[in-house]
Amino acid sequence: MNKLLATLIAGFFAAGAFAQAPATPATPATPAAVAAPAKTDAKVDHKAAKAEAKAAKQKAKAAKQKAKADAKAVKDEKKTEAQAEVQKAAPKTAPAVAVQK
Repeated sequence: MNKLLATLIAGFFAAGAFAQAPATPATPATPAAVAAPAKTDAKVDHKAAKAEAKAAKQKAKAAKQKAKADAKAVKDEKKTEAQAEVQKAAPKTAPAVAVQK
């Protein structure tokens, strides 16, 4: 019982001391809390914009490489057709070689 009584009396003294302490204003904490989400929103927006720009750049690069590959394919196809035409014309103009035994 003595311990319980001592604990209650100590609790009353602590409550009395806490009640007499000057209250800290809560208003400065509120603007700081509001400003933090704005910063994070700006960071998120910046990161999203940066990611979109990177994706657009990669898409443009891929399109450029595809166009280059298509142009090369057309050039190779024309070259193959020209070689086929040369091979078709070659037997007509070349003289026959006589084989001797």
